[in-house]
Amino acid sequence: MEAKGSDPVNAPQQRLDKWLWFARVIKSRTSAAQLVESGRVRVNRVRVVKPSHPLREGDVLTIALRGAVRVLEVRALGERRGPPQEACLLYRLIEGAGRAKRANEG
Repeated sequence: MEAKGSDPVNAPQQRLDKWLWFARVIKSRTSAAQLVESGRVRVNRVRVVKPSHPLREGDVLTIALRGAVRVLEVRALGERRGPPQEACLLYRLIEGAGRAKRANEG
């Protein structure tokens, strides 16, 4: 017997490039698609190169952008590209995710 809501196939999903644009991680959807195609985005630790990759709530994105690495947890799927206050509700920034490795190196 399966737990309710545990079926990832039937879970709501959204294109990765569209979500990146809705969440205001990148300025245009075209730029979001190029970022994904260049291999600088990982979903749940797996490199993704298709802008159409399905994204679901709870997924963790690792994004190499502007000389920094950001780790975001998807909290909600977007319905539109709204103001920044609305966009920040779509994700949770995971603090210190990129710093742990550097601290252990020294």
